[in-house]
Amino acid sequence: MSVKDPIGMALGQKQLDHICKTMGWVMARTARSPIFSQSHDFSCYIGNHAGEVVSQADGIPIHTGGGGIALKTLLEKFEGRMNPGDCFLANDPYVAGGNHLPDFTMMRPVFLDDRLIAFTCNRAHQSDIGGGAAGTYNPKAEEIFHEGLRIPVVKLVSEGVIQDDLWRLILLNCRTPDLLDGDLRAMLGSTEIGARRLESMAEPLGAAGIADLFSSLLDWAEESFLAAVKKLRPGTYRGEDFFDHDCFEPIDARVKVAITVSAEGLKVDFAGTSPQMRGFKNSPMANTRSAVLMGLVSFLGSHIPRNDAVFRRISIDAPLGSLVNAVPPAPVTSDTTYPAHQIIHAIWKALSPAQPDLSCAGWSRISHCNTSGRDDKGSFYVAYQWLAQPGTGAVEGRDGFNVMGQLTTLGGLAMPEVENFETSYPFRVEKQEFVRDGAGGGLYRGGTGIEAVIKVHRPAEYSFRGEGNANPTSFGVLGGGAAGFGSCTIELDDGTKRETPRFGVEKLPPLTLTIRAAGGGGFGNPMERPPEAVLHDVLDDVVSIEGAADTYGVVIDPVGMTIDRDATKNARSAKVSV
Repeated sequence: MSVKDPIGMALGQKQLDHICKTMGWVMARTARSPIFSQSHDFSCYIGNHAGEVVSQADGIPIHTGGGGIALKTLLEKFEGRMNPGDCFLANDPYVAGGNHLPDFTMMRPVFLDDRLIAFTCNRAHQSDIGGGAAGTYNPKAEEIFHEGLRIPVVKLVSEGVIQDDLWRLILLNCRTPDLLDGDLRAMLGSTEIGARRLESMAEPLGAAGIADLFSSLLDWAEESFLAAVKKLRPGTYRGEDFFDHDCFEPIDARVKVAITVSAEGLKVDFAGTSPQMRGFKNSPMANTRSAVLMGLVSFLGSHIPRNDAVFRRISIDAPLGSLVNAVPPAPVTSDTTYPAHQIIHAIWKALSPAQPDLSCAGWSRISHCNTSGRDDKGSFYVAYQWLAQPGTGAVEGRDGFNVMGQLTTLGGLAMPEVENFETSYPFRVEKQEFVRDGAGGGLYRGGTGIEAVIKVHRPAEYSFRGEGNANPTSFGVLGGGAAGFGSCTIELDDGTKRETPRFGVEKLPPLTLTIRAAGGGGFGNPMERPPEAVLHDVLDDVVSIEGAADTYGVVIDPVGMTIDRDATKNARSAKVSV
C-alpha cells in the first residue's frame, strides 16, 4: 500500500477508522455502565506520535475535536518517560486538555521497534465522579471544585501493571465504584485492542512508513477543508446565540462569533462574547476548539476528513475569561452541551449567508434531568433521562430527524431502549411518542421532539438542567420557522403536580416524570412544502389538522382525511399576500 497515492491514503484512513470502531465495539460490549453499553457516551480516536488526531471515527464529535490537546499535554508532561505497556489517564479541563471532568481520557502510547508511533485513546463520560450531585452534573456548582475529582495526566498503568494506589484513589471518589472499576478496565481493554491492531497495520510499513501515512492523511484533510472554504463567498460573517439563565438567576449572555473567509482559511473570532458565568455553563479552550471544528465541518460537509490538520486553516480567537475561554475556578461540566451548542449555532448562523444551500436549521436544547438513588436491591444507580430528546433542524433536501439527542452528539449518542431502561432502573415507561406540532415549519420541517412519561418507583435525587424549557432555542433558515420550547413536570403519588425548576438539585419521593422535548427548526418557506407531505405528517399524527392549516396553509378534510385542493390554494394565497 502506497501512503502517498489517493487509493493508498483512502485505504489507510479506512483501516484507521476501522480500528477506532473496533475499539468502540470492545468498549460497548465490556463496560459496566449503561451510559456506555446502551448509550455510547464515549469516543475512540487515534493520534500520531506528535499528538495530532488522525482518526476519530467512533463516538461523539464534541469528545474528539479537542483530543489532540490532551495528547500534547501528555507528551509535554511525560516526554522520555513513556514505555510499551504504559497507559495514561486525565480529565481536567484546565491542566490536562480535557473537555470537562466527567470525560475521562485513556491514552495508550503505541510503539514499533521501540519507537513511539501513535496513541490509541478512549474518552468516556463516567456515570459519577463525586462532586456535589450524583451523575456528574451539578447545577449548583459555582466552581470546578464542586464538580468532582480532578485528574491531571497520570500514568495509570506502568509497563502493563496497574498502579493500585491511583486506582483506589479514583474509585474512592465515585458513588458507583463497582461500575467505574469495570468501565476503566473496559477503557484499558479498548485501547489495548486498538494498539494491537495499529501495530499489525504498521508492521508492513515500518515506523517511518506509518509516519508518512499519518502525514499524508493530515495533508489530505487540510486540502479538503481548504477546498470547501474556497467555495464560500469571501468576507466576514457574524452570528450569535444566547443564554437566558446561569443556573441561579435569569441572565442575558451571548456567544458571538465573526468568521472571516479568505483563500487562506477561516478566522473564528469570539470578540464580544459575554464573560464567564457563575454557573457550570462555561467552556475551556479544548471544548471550544472541539465545538468550532464540529460547527464548521458539519456545515461544510461530511466529506472533510476530521483530523487535526483542519486546524492549520482555522485560527480561533477566544477572549480569556469569556464563556468560550473560561479561567479557573469556573465550573464547566455543562460545556459539552452548553455552550458548545451555542458555539455551533452561532457558526451556522454566521456561515448561512456565505453559502445558503448548506444552511443548517437550529436544534432545540434539552429538557430532561438526571435521576439517581438506590434500586430495589439497594444498589446505587445514576440514570440519564434520555428517552425524551429534542428534534433536529432541517437541511436542504431533508426534514429534521424527529429525535437524535443533543446537537453536540450529531447522532452519536444512542437513546436507551425502553425495555433495557426499565430493567436497569426502578422505572416504568408509560409513554414515549413524537410531539404533535412540535416541529418548526418549512419546505423541510424540523424534527418533532419526543414526550416521555416515566414512573419512578422509589425516592430519588434529581439534577435538573432544563436549558430548553423557557424560550425557543432552535431557529429556522431561509424562511423556515423555529420550534417551541420544552417542559419538565412531576406528579407525586398524592396527585400534586408542578413544573420542575429549570436548574437545581432536589430529593423527591416516588413520582411520575413528564418530559416534553422541543423540536427542530425548519428549512425554507412552509408554504412551499408539498401538500402531500403535510398530509403524510397529519396521518402520522406529528402535525395536527389545525397545524397543517396554520403553518403550511394546507386544508385537510377531517372526515375523508384528504387534501381540499381549492381551499389549500386559497389559504396559501392569503398567507403569501399578508
